[in-house]
Amino acid sequence: MIRAADVSLSYGTEQVLRDVSLSVDPGEVVAVIGPSGVGKTTLLRILALSLEPEEGTVELDGTDAWAVDDAERLSMRRRIGMVFQDASLFDASVERNVEYGLRVRRSWSTRLRDSLRSAVRSNGTADAVRESLEVVGLANDLEQQTSSLSGGEAQRVSFARALAYEPDVLLLDEPTSDLDPRNTAVIEDAIGEARERGIGIVIATHDMHQAERVADRVAVLLDHRLTEVGPTEQIFENPSEDRTRKFISGELIY
Repeated sequence: MIRAADVSLSYGTEQVLRDVSLSVDPGEVVAVIGPSGVGKTTLLRILALSLEPEEGTVELDGTDAWAVDDAERLSMRRRIGMVFQDASLFDASVERNVEYGLRVRRSWSTRLRDSLRSAVRSNGTADAVRESLEVVGLANDLEQQTSSLSGGEAQRVSFARALAYEPDVLLLDEPTSDLDPRNTAVIEDAIGEARERGIGIVIATHDMHQAERVADRVAVLLDHRLTEVGPTEQIFENPSEDRTRKFISGELIY
């Protein structure tokens, strides 16, 4: 579905990524693990088509995202959802926040049509909003103001917002790093639900136990390169690269 091939990027004189290749198929979860500051978030931003690599290509369904015009790239970008480490919600109701993703991902003509439908209280978004909130266990909190939510609940709303418009690809940047075990479990269950819907998922995480729980494949990012990509069980139990083994075992300290 989406594939980065030999992408490299620097910030000034600092090399962030070098010759990184990664893909995710529909209904697959790929975890990118590695120490803080190694480039995991930058890789997600490249996959989200919000950051152009200096070298290499990023393709969605075989189309090079940076070889098309801005309008087509925007259309491609609308098929990709992203959940950040911070929930970044509007000061509004839970329903309004989740509905927002549906509205901005649609074309202007569709937005106008939905606005007209909204005037007669039938905008067609209620089912998608409610279903996505059910996935994260907040279907009964539509009218609650986000300012009254806990950090874990806010992150669950953020996940629901991304899920509501049914993206083809979902990118998760440390989505549970500051959450308690209960909210972490809800998010991980929601990842499983998204996978069942056929959404391809890339999750960047420093939590290797989480990667073991949710991922079909794991990519290990060390020193701005992917040292190894493979099935989760193989990476954690029998990695082929010595640096991967040392990192997973804690022998390689950053």
